Amino acid sequence: MQVQELKIVVGLDIGTTKVCAIVGTKNEHGKIDILGMGKAESFGVIRGEVRNIDKTVQAINEAIEKAKESVSKNPQSKITKIEISSVHVGIAGQHIKSLQHRNSISRINTEDEISKEDVERLIKDTHNLALPPGDKIIHVLPQEFTVDDIVDVTEPIGMTGVRLSSNFHIITGHIDAIKNINKSVVRANLSVAGLILEPISSADAVLADEEMEAGVCLVDIGGGTTDVAIFKNGIIRHTAVIPFGGNIISEDITEGCQVLRNQAELLKTKFGSALAEQNKDNEIVTIPSFRGRSPKEVSIKNLALVIQARVEEIFESVLYEIKASGLEKKLNAGIVITGGGSQLKHLTMLVELVTGMDARIGYANEHLGKSHIEEIKSPMYATAVGLVIKGFEGVNFDDEDIKEDVEPINKKEPKTGGLLKGLVKKYNNWMFNDEDMKDF
Repeated sequence: MQVQELKIVVGLDIGTTKVCAIVGTKNEHGKIDILGMGKAESFGVIRGEVRNIDKTVQAINEAIEKAKESVSKNPQSKITKIEISSVHVGIAGQHIKSLQHRNSISRINTEDEISKEDVERLIKDTHNLALPPGDKIIHVLPQEFTVDDIVDVTEPIGMTGVRLSSNFHIITGHIDAIKNINKSVVRANLSVAGLILEPISSADAVLADEEMEAGVCLVDIGGGTTDVAIFKNGIIRHTAVIPFGGNIISEDITEGCQVLRNQAELLKTKFGSALAEQNKDNEIVTIPSFRGRSPKEVSIKNLALVIQARVEEIFESVLYEIKASGLEKKLNAGIVITGGGSQLKHLTMLVELVTGMDARIGYANEHLGKSHIEEIKSPMYATAVGLVIKGFEGVNFDDEDIKEDVEPINKKEPKTGGLLKGLVKKYNNWMFNDEDMKDF
């Protein structure tokens, strides 16, 4: 197969903790084959919003270069060199808002059937909705349609009628936040092929059609925020952003266990649990303390108590959003949790206790074809995989009014440090050895 015959889509997830670029193509079975992946530490993003454009550009450049290198090393791709010029980018952050709006249009040619152009005209007219200063519409998502007096129409095309109406779920973001994303991408010598709300992308990656039909709440726990998207009858009904994520849990561990921030992150990922009662009292982790002081012992159960308190707070907020949507008793498929924060042990057990709903962890396996990158199946990459899926659905949003003439610039790639390479387990105690600690 020639390279030019292979349609490739690149998803770019600009997150609080990482920037991830995934290169994918669609195979003959309709699955997404991941050709390459690159990631870099993110230093310019705070709670989902780009705050430092230069640092974000460096991270984007590093992730893209690693993705291209990954493609060239992929024995399945048969591509020796790839150029990436456009990306589908996710957007999240506390600035994201949602609202419900109803709009309608009158048709002139009433003898003709309702066409796709009529629906597009209704959607385009809804884009003219007056918003608070500084906000911009990101998505206009139709829900049920009404044709004259016929209500709850899911597919109006082909019907006849004079007046076409619809309820819309409208998602907005702050224009400065959107511009900062666009500037960062353009200065990394790329163009934005699509700007997509991250929980919508994650939903495409991890939710089944049956779940969205039955009613489901998707919870995407990122580093800076937790994104919520609620679906019923195959339609998105409610979205929200909770200003807490995995990073706040690490900060709690830093304060509660009196350890360094990087030690707290490692404690969370290696030994963290969302349910304290699932841990034994005699399990202890020994870590080096500050210079000149004796090693510090941290109880695994106490660690879990710190984590559990914050996770309970996050999911109490999720439950509040579920109740606010009016669908608390109608989510037959329960809750699906994804994102990097979903990897905490015993998380689904705690979620079921807090919300009273069934819960599972969302993986993108169902939509993925072959890939030599095993870690791509992790919930941590659900958003990036979803961005690739959205790219193949032809999502393209007109953001011409927010694009600026930004001169692309090249930045040197930053170096990133390693993580702990091993742990020594002895009896009921774990100790970080000297070889491990050189990475701190």
